[in-house]
Amino acid sequence: MGRRKKMQKRRERKKPEDQNNEKRGSYKDIVKGNEGFEKYYKSQNLCSDSEFSQFMQTMLQDLPAAFRITSCRGQEKGLLRCIQEKLDAGKIDAFALPWYPNSLAWQLNMSRRDIRRTEANFQLHNFLVGETEAGFVSRQEVVSMIPPLALDVHPHHTVLDMCAAPGSKTAQLIEALHRDGDAIPSGMVVANDADNKRCYMLVHQAKRLNSPCLLVTNHDASAMPNFQLVKDGKERVLKFDRILCDVPCSGDGTLRKNPDGWVKWHPGNGNNLHGMQYRILKRGAEMLQVGGKLVYSTCSYNPVENEAVVARMLLESDGALTLAEIQLPGLKSVPGLTKWTPMSKNLEPYDSFEQVPELVHTQMRPQFFPPSDEVASTLNLTRCLRILPHLQNTGGFFVAVLEKNKSLPWESANRVCESPGQESQEQEEGTAAPAMKKRKIFGFKEDPFFYLADDDETWPSIRDYYKIDSKMFPSVLLARTLEGRKKNIYMTNETVKDVVTLNQDKLKIINTGVKVFSRCSVDDMTCDYRLAQEGLPSIQALITDRIVQVRKEDMIKLLENDSGTLPPKIEEFSADLYEKLKDFKMGSCVLEYKDDQLEFHLVGWRGKVSARVYIAKSERIHFLRLLAADVSKFEVNKFENRSDLAAAEELEIPQDPKE
Repeated sequence: MGRRKKMQKRRERKKPEDQNNEKRGSYKDIVKGNEGFEKYYKSQNLCSDSEFSQFMQTMLQDLPAAFRITSCRGQEKGLLRCIQEKLDAGKIDAFALPWYPNSLAWQLNMSRRDIRRTEANFQLHNFLVGETEAGFVSRQEVVSMIPPLALDVHPHHTVLDMCAAPGSKTAQLIEALHRDGDAIPSGMVVANDADNKRCYMLVHQAKRLNSPCLLVTNHDASAMPNFQLVKDGKERVLKFDRILCDVPCSGDGTLRKNPDGWVKWHPGNGNNLHGMQYRILKRGAEMLQVGGKLVYSTCSYNPVENEAVVARMLLESDGALTLAEIQLPGLKSVPGLTKWTPMSKNLEPYDSFEQVPELVHTQMRPQFFPPSDEVASTLNLTRCLRILPHLQNTGGFFVAVLEKNKSLPWESANRVCESPGQESQEQEEGTAAPAMKKRKIFGFKEDPFFYLADDDETWPSIRDYYKIDSKMFPSVLLARTLEGRKKNIYMTNETVKDVVTLNQDKLKIINTGVKVFSRCSVDDMTCDYRLAQEGLPSIQALITDRIVQVRKEDMIKLLENDSGTLPPKIEEFSADLYEKLKDFKMGSCVLEYKDDQLEFHLVGWRGKVSARVYIAKSERIHFLRLLAADVSKFEVNKFENRSDLAAAEELEIPQDPKE
C-alpha cells in the first residue's frame, strides 16, 4: 500500500473528537498549566519551595518580546539612537539586558502579540520587522542569546553549529567571528541541520549578515562526516575550535511563548530524546579540537535531557572533557543539579534503575539516573546553568560549557588522511563519523560550487573596471556554473574554500559564499558585472575606483527614491555631487557617506542622465533612519480604515522551540 493511501486510512480511522482536537482555537482559548508538569518539576528541586509558586506563576504569563542589534554591521550607535526614540515615542517600558555586551540586546515589558495587535505600537512593530529584514536587528528570545556568548568565539576560530536551524544563534556566531571589524576573518562558521527544509530557513536567516565565512550543510548531527582540511602541507581531519550543540529537546522552557504545548507535556517527551541528545553531544566532542570549547544547551528544564546527558558524556570521556565556569555578569541563574528523580510517562518516580519494572525498561534507561554523590562531586555539574523564568522574566534554558583537555579514549592520536576522502588506517573507531546505513537524501539537490581559476576570463574586466587591489585573488570567488557566462559571482574566505573544495563530494552543502558581483550587460560598459550590496562590505576596502563621496542631503534624496519611480537626474543634486557625476562614466559604483558619527557604503548606479542606489527597500529605510530623515511615507498603519480590531485576536503562530 502506498504512503498516501496509508495516511488517508489513518485519517478515516480517527474519532470525530480527535479530528476536532486538531483544529486550533484562538490564543485566548488555550488552557495554560499542567498538573503533571507541576508535580514533576517540584520533585526535581529546581528551586526552593518558597520560589516554586513564583516559578509556576511566571510560567503562566506571556513571554516578553526581545531583540538584539547586529554587532558587526557598523551602525550600532545609530540604531541605538533610533530604538530609544521609538521607545520614548510609544512610552514603551524596555531595558537593555545587563549581561549582553554593549547594551545591544533589549527586552520589552510586553509580548510579541501585544506589539503587533496594538495601534500605539505599530511604528515599533514596523521598525523591528524592517530592520530584521535588512539584517540589522534580530528578534530573538532572551535566553536563546546565551549559548553563543558562552562559546566565546574569536575571528580565527573554526566553529560548528550542529543543530542550527532556524538560525538566530548561528547569526550570533557569525557576528562574533566579525567581532574585530575585519571584513574577511580567517575563521568560519559551519551551520548544519538535519532537516532539509529548515536548512533553507537557516540560509535566509544567516545570509542577512552577508558573511563570506559561512557554510550551510544538511546532515544528521549525530553522524556528521569528518571534514578534511590542508594544514602544514598535509590533508588532515578538521577539528573545530568551537562547537555549539543546541540539541532538539522537549521544549518545555518555551511554554510561555508556545502555550499550546501545555496539553502535550509529559515526562516521556524528555525520556525519549535523551539517547539522540547524547549521540549528538558525543559526535560533537569527537569533532572538537583539544583545547576547544563545546556548549551543550536545550530549551528544557528536564534534568534527564540536561545534567543526565552531560554527566554521561563526562563519565565516558574519562577526564578528556571537563565542565567550565560560565561568566556572564548580570545574568541570574541557578546551578546545575547533582540529584534528580527520573519518572515514567505516567509520572511514576524511581530513585534508581533497579527499581524500574522490566515492563518500563523501554521508557527508562540506566543513564537517566544521577551518579553517586562521590562521582557527582568530581563532575562539577553545578557549573551548568539553568535559567528559570521568574529570575529575570524570561523563558527557560539549560547551558553547559565543556572543555576538551585531551583526546577522547576512543580517538586516535594520528589524524592524517592518506588521500582526499580516505581515512588513515591508523585511525581508531570514533575518529571517523559513526558507521550508519546511507540515508536517502531528500529535498532539492544543490548545484555544485565552482571556484574561479587564476586565469579565469571573467576576472580581468571586473578587476580593471573597479581597480581592485591585487590582494584579492580570483581563486576565492565562486559561481554555480562551470560553463557559459556566470550570472552571479560569490566570495568566501580561504578556510571555507579549502573545506568546500576538499569535501564537496562527501558533504551535502546547501549554501556558501556572499554575492559580490551580478551580471548586468549594458551597452557602452567595459564590464558586464555590477557590484552587489550583499558583498560590498567584504570587498569595499579593495576597490580603488568608481567611488563617489556623497553628502547627507544628496544621500537622502537617493534613498528616498522608490524603485517604481524614475531616479533623480544628476542636475537635481547639489552642485558638489553634480560636479562629481557629470563626467562620471555610466555603470555600477560605490556611494560613500561619512560624518563624525556614521560611515557606510552603498552600491549605486550612474545612468545616462540619472543616479540611484541599488539596495533593497528595507535597507533604504534603515539608512534613512540613521540619517534622521523622515520615513513616514514608508510607515504602514494596518489599523487605519478598519471598523474593528479583529486582528488583535488573530490566531497565534507557534514559535520555533529553539528560538
